Amino acid sequence: MTTPSVLFVCLGNICRSPLAEAAFRRVAEEAGLDAEIDSAGTADYHVGAAPDRRSIEEAARQGVDIRHYRGRQLVEADFHRFDFIIGMDRSNMANIARCEPPGGKARVAMLLDLVAGQEGREVGDPYYGGPEGFRRTWMEVEAGAKALLALFNEDRD
Repeated sequence: MTTPSVLFVCLGNICRSPLAEAAFRRVAEEAGLDAEIDSAGTADYHVGAAPDRRSIEEAARQGVDIRHYRGRQLVEADFHRFDFIIGMDRSNMANIARCEPPGGKARVAMLLDLVAGQEGREVGDPYYGGPEGFRRTWMEVEAGAKALLALFNEDRD
């Protein structure tokens, strides 16, 4: 079997998508799944920047170090490189669709659509709030990460 690959996408790649990347890295590692995992933004606001300080702090609270992550922008090549491109909200999904080239292999989905009973819900953007929003975002992306892992496990069975 080939190594599965996932790209998590939000607007700026400093809050939600780095937390989703971190959550999926952790659940994949715990499950023994070797996967290529990355994150990106649909906008170029934070290319090369570290995640938001509050994302770094929340990930650290969860035992994950994301200080070395750097923002990047979604590019057409990602649709050929990754098996899944996972957006955080409907706006991200619309931006992803505008970037999607013909012939890409990536399956595109909104993260919480993968979680039973959460279909249609967006991962809330914590940027304009305090630490409690980042805690809530972690809980949402962790639930999505576990649901995505279950999909990969089904494919391996």
